[in-house]
Amino acid sequence: MSKRYSVIKGFRDILPPESEQWQQIEEKARRLFQCFGFREVRLPILESTELFSRGIGAATDIVAKEMYTFADRKGRSISLRPEGTASLVRAYLEANLEQRGPQKLFYAGPMFRYERPQKGRYRQFYQLGVEALGYSGPAVDAEIMAMLRLLFEQLEVKKAVLEINSLGCRECRPAYREKLAAFLRGVKAELCEDSQRRVEDNPLRVLDCKEEKCRAVTADAPSVLDFLCEACRAHFEGLKKYLDLWETLYQENPRIVRGLDYYTRTAFEYLAEDGLGAQNAIAAGGRYDGLVEELGGPAVPGVGFAMGLERLALLLPKVKSEEGLLDYFLVYTPGMREAALKWLMNLRRNNLRVEMYLEEEPKSLKAQLKLAAKSAERLIILGEDEQARGKVIIKNLKTGRQEELSQEDAISSLKPQREVI
Repeated sequence: MSKRYSVIKGFRDILPPESEQWQQIEEKARRLFQCFGFREVRLPILESTELFSRGIGAATDIVAKEMYTFADRKGRSISLRPEGTASLVRAYLEANLEQRGPQKLFYAGPMFRYERPQKGRYRQFYQLGVEALGYSGPAVDAEIMAMLRLLFEQLEVKKAVLEINSLGCRECRPAYREKLAAFLRGVKAELCEDSQRRVEDNPLRVLDCKEEKCRAVTADAPSVLDFLCEACRAHFEGLKKYLDLWETLYQENPRIVRGLDYYTRTAFEYLAEDGLGAQNAIAAGGRYDGLVEELGGPAVPGVGFAMGLERLALLLPKVKSEEGLLDYFLVYTPGMREAALKWLMNLRRNNLRVEMYLEEEPKSLKAQLKLAAKSAERLIILGEDEQARGKVIIKNLKTGRQEELSQEDAISSLKPQREVI
């Protein structure tokens, strides 16, 4: 017997009916994003490693410890993308989109990070993300947060809490960074090992540590909001004004710092109040006004977010296997196979999810009905007598009710029982 293989730890298969739920999330997100003027970009999975070390920051955990990096056959260092923003900005610059004015773009697909698997987090994970490039004011920041709120409402995600912060800019953040680092040096011995390492390299990330002891030790750390320059403060106040205008509830949280070097000013997270444990962010993002310039482009401001599908799916009602049922199952009497095959294709042209017994070996009507009951609630019965009269029988297996329709009416009047993705 041949050896069977298992999926690699930290990776997983997404099978029906869960995959169908993912399709519904993605489709609703795509429609909503397009209502807000965002257009889709399809990004490659492999990128130059330098793109991420420059864009994300060489001192970040993602670049230092979590990327899947290897040399290709020509010795070039390439990496599986750990996030989408740097890739999208690279695509934006390569296509000279900055010459066309402000751009609203979104992407979807797998990302890869070598980190400890936990609830809702895997080494291959899937994200939906949006990026608005060329917009400097706070209105677009608030717009994408309001857009996320609408998406959660459409998906019936309950208790998603928006938290916001400002990280300042190149002018005011250095003073805060030094003040924070000085505070952290005084309590360094009480921090976890990762936080101790970050005190000098990336002190803001210490505030984001989920270890209880680190959160307790840093409870009295200086707040970034006390160090904002006048422009950053005005931007943050403007953000809150627009959120209020669009009736998007929020909480201020000066501990939101995000893990990537490119963030400036606005930072935000949508958190699930229950269902995910300590790692409860379902969408997060912010402003990155210096990233385009860092990657070789002009000084173009940007803001965006990424949303994890695995975590989001955990907050939705569990999908029942029956939700993937067909609209109809087509059964036929002996001698009607060829006519049934023609019917099958015509029904599918009308966006109906229909199946029939396809094998060459004949199956009795009773055997076909048994097969149909496993995957459909409604039948289309095509018999020789009905065919002679130009009729078909439509039967509901749940209620037992059946009706006879003309074949012409059946083709035009039968409707999908659920939304076709």
